[in-house]
Amino acid sequence: MAPSRRDLLGKAGLLGAGLLLGQLLPAAAEAAPIGPLLRARLQACSPRSQPLQALLEGNQRFVAAWAEARQAASPQLRMQALKQAYNDDCQIDPQALAKGQRPWAAVLSCADARVPVEWLFNAGAGELFQVRIAGNSAFDDGIASLEYAVDSLQVPLVLVLGHSGCGAVQAAMGQGPLSPLLETLVAPIRASLLAGDDLTGAIQANACYAAAQLPQRSALLSQAQARGKLSIQPAYFEIASGQVSLL
Repeated sequence: MAPSRRDLLGKAGLLGAGLLLGQLLPAAAEAAPIGPLLRARLQACSPRSQPLQALLEGNQRFVAAWAEARQAASPQLRMQALKQAYNDDCQIDPQALAKGQRPWAAVLSCADARVPVEWLFNAGAGELFQVRIAGNSAFDDGIASLEYAVDSLQVPLVLVLGHSGCGAVQAAMGQGPLSPLLETLVAPIRASLLAGDDLTGAIQANACYAAAQLPQRSALLSQAQARGKLSIQPAYFEIASGQVSLL
């Protein structure tokens, strides 16, 4: 049956609305820049030291709390030990966060539940821009998200964080059958593998490979790096100790 005039008009209206929305969303984003007062509120917890140094200092506070948590006899006491590390920490005003964000670093990390990025670096909401995927690979949507962080939010640092016992890397190293989507997910991890590596070596090599892929696959990130506006650093998180080490 041929479409009616009403059907055609309805489809045309939806198409027009979609095109209009596509034009209005960028315009709306540009029409509401962050002013100096809001910027100051959003940057109230930004570190005085360099971002990478601030991440490492925050991680040392977590390492100390994590050691205390290991000695605690109950889940409640473990949480108290962790909360103690945050007693003197800073939190951005939620009302300011409702209007914008100004993170001072970005982290490309694994989706693993044992990698709580804010906890690892003793940071609060609004401080770290996060991209997560199993195996912390440089995937297309993740790279695009980091482009937004660097270009629109002026984030000066991207930390690519692998972690001990990564299941995605272990799957990439194995020969067992995977679903088609999981095969796609582990393909870039397999590209990073080196003959003779154990699991820890493979995880660390994968983090370095992903970090190198970011500027190779993104002209925007490459240009920001060349201009000295962006640093990209691979790192490794040891779950048992809580320690983050640079690679």
